[in-house]
Amino acid sequence: MTAETVKRTAFKYLVLLMLPMSIALVFGDKPCEAAENSRTFSFYFENDLFADTDQGYTNGVKLSWISHDLTGYAESGRLPEWSLPLIRRLPFINETGLQRNVVLSIGQNMYTPEDIEAEDLLEDDRPYSGWTYFGIGLHSKNERRLDSMEIQLGMVGPASFAEQTQKLVHELVGSQRPNGWDNQIKNEPGLAVIYERKWRFLYDRDIGKLGFDVIPHIGGALGNVYTYANAGMEARLGWNIPWDFGTSLIRPSGDPNAPLNAQDPRVSSDQGFGLYVFAAADGCAVLHNIFLNGNTFTDSHSVDKKNFVADIGAGVGLIIHRFKLCYTHVLRTKEFEGQEDDQVFGSITLSFTY
Repeated sequence: MTAETVKRTAFKYLVLLMLPMSIALVFGDKPCEAAENSRTFSFYFENDLFADTDQGYTNGVKLSWISHDLTGYAESGRLPEWSLPLIRRLPFINETGLQRNVVLSIGQNMYTPEDIEAEDLLEDDRPYSGWTYFGIGLHSKNERRLDSMEIQLGMVGPASFAEQTQKLVHELVGSQRPNGWDNQIKNEPGLAVIYERKWRFLYDRDIGKLGFDVIPHIGGALGNVYTYANAGMEARLGWNIPWDFGTSLIRPSGDPNAPLNAQDPRVSSDQGFGLYVFAAADGCAVLHNIFLNGNTFTDSHSVDKKNFVADIGAGVGLIIHRFKLCYTHVLRTKEFEGQEDDQVFGSITLSFTY
């Protein structure tokens, strides 16, 4: 992309980023409730535009909503009655004495080969593919630990509408039209069941002071979209670091952005500002990835995936009253045999607590 195209693209994405903030301001005229009664809405946007490329994991968008703290999931009123007996039998997330949240999300990810101008099948590069999904997450937490279980349901293939999304955006910003979507993987319903545990260690901070914390995690996913085990950690340093479970990319495991208690600057009556830097890493042992392995039940284009992939990121977070804005610059190691370079992309998260 030319410098002018990058500028136009950045401007349009900035407008897109400001949209949820504008919506939040409409509902933001009342003081924020206490942490246990607050709800959090988050908008995620990821794109390789920030690395001046247009390939691999090229775009991701996600909206999520976290309920207020519940003593039981039946209180949410958003889960069907038939699901409650099953939820009560789930391990990890139904321990007594913990607070619970329901998390609802919707998102779309898209993946393309390096040469999007070519119309023919590029056998040595990854398939065109998209994933549009709805997620239901269940959180169980205290100030030291968060257990997350999420179920994602959606579609891969043409029914994900990733082709239409990318072509529309490229037309709007005047960049190269992607011509190879006729070679994308075929339609397939997608299901993923995800579990992840996060801890908070070494947290040493008070409102109005510098602080530091470390948030390790371990988890995994099972399904026809992806099956993997992962582990990693995040470290944060700054002024009025939020009392939550860190900064999340668009990946399975729910959303950790909700404030834990009244010491979070988003709900504190004394402070409404925070600024911090962070670094994070996640390693993933991959058994199956439909966006590389191709369709599960029919033949489609595929490549030989690598069995271990790592994300390494660093960024900055800003809190202004009820808003939390984070930018993460991410390096993802090669995902398949023959991939020439590691992938680099940027991730923006805007959260609003109300």
